[in-house]
Amino acid sequence: MIDQFFDGNKVFIKDDFEQDRKRYADLAKSQSPKTLWIGCADSRIDPERITHAKAGELFVHRNIANIVPLHDWNFASVLEYAVAHLKVENIIICGHSECGGIKALDKEMQDSYIPLWINNAREAQIRVDARLSPPKNPEEAKQRLTEIEKENVRLQIEHLRTYPIIKKAEDEKKIGIYGLYFYLEDGKLEEIK
Repeated sequence: MIDQFFDGNKVFIKDDFEQDRKRYADLAKSQSPKTLWIGCADSRIDPERITHAKAGELFVHRNIANIVPLHDWNFASVLEYAVAHLKVENIIICGHSECGGIKALDKEMQDSYIPLWINNAREAQIRVDARLSPPKNPEEAKQRLTEIEKENVRLQIEHLRTYPIIKKAEDEKKIGIYGLYFYLEDGKLEEIK
């Protein structure tokens, strides 16, 4: 596998790096992304690829189920660096279809850490189950999953707004916060309100 990565790096250097040498020289000195992207760690959702963003345009934090945890130093340090030091103008939380983390909300798991982590999305499941009847067929089960995935984006935006640095940036109109949803089936992004 490692050889495949080195071969891919050679293609990157030839087809991308060498074609835009000035951009990469500038990026070697500093970064100034305009957007913090908070997305799922799922290998099928590469934020730069699905948005056609160039290197240096997105500051990215990924984890299982695109969670904005309320008490996590790793996340808080990414957020603080993005807002206070990089001065990002936008924060995007992007969920997606067929999210394994959201599916895991319905499973009894023996894992040590995953159940604790995805519990940060439990309220999204509770909200959706309160407004939908239990699914009677696979189509309704898929619709329920989609609704929980989308509600999770809304919930994580609520979590984001509990951070004092975000409250201050929003009050000063220095930051925009957006929810997105990516459909694996057709590659489309949708804004979540």
